[in-house]
Amino acid sequence: MYNAQGKMSQTDVLTQYAPLVRRLGLQLVAKMPASVDLDDLIQAGMIGLLDAASRYKEDQGAQFETYASQRIRGAMLDELRNNDWLPRSLRKTSREVESAVHHVEQRLGRSASETEVADHLEMPLESYQSMLQDLHGSQLIYYEDFDRSADDEPFLDRYCVDHADPLSALLDESLRAALVEAIEKLPEREKLLMSLYYERGMNLREIGAVMEVSESRVCQLHSQAVARLRAKLREMAWASVD
Repeated sequence: MYNAQGKMSQTDVLTQYAPLVRRLGLQLVAKMPASVDLDDLIQAGMIGLLDAASRYKEDQGAQFETYASQRIRGAMLDELRNNDWLPRSLRKTSREVESAVHHVEQRLGRSASETEVADHLEMPLESYQSMLQDLHGSQLIYYEDFDRSADDEPFLDRYCVDHADPLSALLDESLRAALVEAIEKLPEREKLLMSLYYERGMNLREIGAVMEVSESRVCQLHSQAVARLRAKLREMAWASVD
């Protein structure tokens, strides 16, 4: 596998370890929104693999596959972070909606209606729905949710305190179980939307046809559902350390 300069042959590396890159990509994309493209992750992972091959030395103690896996994971996470494109202003709006949903549902002991959340935010329902429309690119999980260097305190890593990197945390069973529980508590309409979008892979227009609403209304309901889920995950994360 090594050439005359003592470096690993790129061709041999790609041939032998391409299945490893694909496996790591599949594990990660299964936990991410439908907008995350597997091929993009695999391409980033291949770059990480080649970087590992150029840096690896047999005498450094780690098996190559272990060393390469770390580089591949890092490259994939960089790809996710680079495409985590929701502007900071909208991320702030997203947190405001999450906070409002949390406070209203804590007070009422049930799922909050859009009108109730709008009242809490002291704005007309139409303005709140417009805010949800603006948040159409919001995601359930962001890289920054695990990043202790981010401005806001991360919370998803509270489920996965034994893991050193976000990829391992995303694959943790405790996070998966918490997400399943949170989804089960969604209103039936939003639960159906999330199933059609994430499990069936339907686009917003197709979901609108099934639910007999406009595409823009699907965007609003999706943003509302994401806010509920993130608020519930945050609540459960903090409860787990009390």
